[in-house]
Amino acid sequence: MKLKLYTLLIAGAASLFISCGDDKKPSQEKKPALAVKVNSPASEKGSTLSLNGKIEAVNNAKLSTRMMGYVDRINVQIGDKVKKGELLVSINNSDLQAKIAQVNAKITEAQAAYNNAEKDYNRFKNLFEENSASQKELDDITANYEMAKARLEAARQMKNEIQAQFAYVNIRAPFSGVITNKFVEEGDMANPGMPLVAMEAPGAFEVRATVPESDVSSIKEGTEVDVNVKTLDKTLKGVISEVSASAKNTGSQYPVKISLEETGDEIRSGMYVSVEIPVEQKTASARVLIPSSAVVHRGDLTGIYTISSQNMALLRWIRLGKTYGDQVEVLSGLKADEEYIVDAEGKLYNGAPVSKQ
Repeated sequence: MKLKLYTLLIAGAASLFISCGDDKKPSQEKKPALAVKVNSPASEKGSTLSLNGKIEAVNNAKLSTRMMGYVDRINVQIGDKVKKGELLVSINNSDLQAKIAQVNAKITEAQAAYNNAEKDYNRFKNLFEENSASQKELDDITANYEMAKARLEAARQMKNEIQAQFAYVNIRAPFSGVITNKFVEEGDMANPGMPLVAMEAPGAFEVRATVPESDVSSIKEGTEVDVNVKTLDKTLKGVISEVSASAKNTGSQYPVKISLEETGDEIRSGMYVSVEIPVEQKTASARVLIPSSAVVHRGDLTGIYTISSQNMALLRWIRLGKTYGDQVEVLSGLKADEEYIVDAEGKLYNGAPVSKQ
C-alpha cells in the first residue's frame, strides 16, 4: 500500500514538472526575424562621386581702393539694390583736387609755350624757304617747337592719370546688384586693397567645390550633376562648367565650378551643398563608400551591421576615411561587393535574426 502511494506521488510530481515546462515553452519560442534593407558599396554609390561645396553668385565682387584716405561717405546699406555706375563710397580726395589744380596750371603754361613755339616755327619756315634764314636757325626753332609740343602732351597725360585716380576715391558699382556686406564706416581710414563693400548680382548662382587629386581625372566639363541643398532638403540640377588645371595653392584639391539651373527665390549665397557626380565604374569601385547613417558607433569604435550565413545581424568593426557629403569612405573591414544593413524595422543587435526585404 505504501509502495503504491509512493509511486502515485512520484507520478504526480513528474506531471507537475511537465506542466510547468509547458508553461515556459512560449518564452523560449524563436523570435521573429527583423525585416532589413541591405545594400553594397558597389551597387549603391559605385558610379557616383560625392563632393561638398558652397553656393555663390556668379557675379560677385569685393570693392576696394588703391588710395589711402578717410571715408567721407557711404551711400548704401546691406541689402540695398544698386545700379551699375552708382556711387557707393566716397573717400577724401583733397590731395587729388590740389594735384588736378596744379596740372591744370601746367597745361595752361605748356599751351602758351606751344602756341608761341608754333608761331616761331611757321615764321622761320617761311623765312627759310625765302632764303632769309639759315638751316641751323630753322633746326633750332623746330627743336624748340617739338619740345613745347611734348611738354603740352605730358601735362595732358598727367591730368588723365590724376583723373583716373578719382575712380579709386569714388567707388561705383561695377554691375547692377545687391549690397551683401559693408566693411567700413564713415570716418574710417581706407587703405589700398582693403575691402570696403561687397555686392553680388542675384539670380545667377554656381557651386564652388574642390576635388581631390585622386578623382580629378574622372570628372569632365559638361557633366550633369545633382546638387543637394542641405538646409532646404532640395535637389537642383547642375552642369560642371570649370575644372581647374592646378592645385598649387589649394593643397592637392582642384577647384571646380558647377552652374545651376532654375535655382528659385529660396536659394542664397553661402548655402552648403553636396554634389553627386557620375563617374566611370572602374574609378569609383576603387573606393568603398557607405551612408554615414549606416555607421554604428560604440565609444571610439565604428562598425556596420552585416548579415551572417545564418541570417543573423553581425556587427563588424570597420575603419573609416574621408567623408564625401552624406557618405563616408571605408578603408578596411568591408569590401565593395559585400552587403550591409542600411535600415531595419526594429532595433538591431548582434545576433538578431533578420530577413531581407
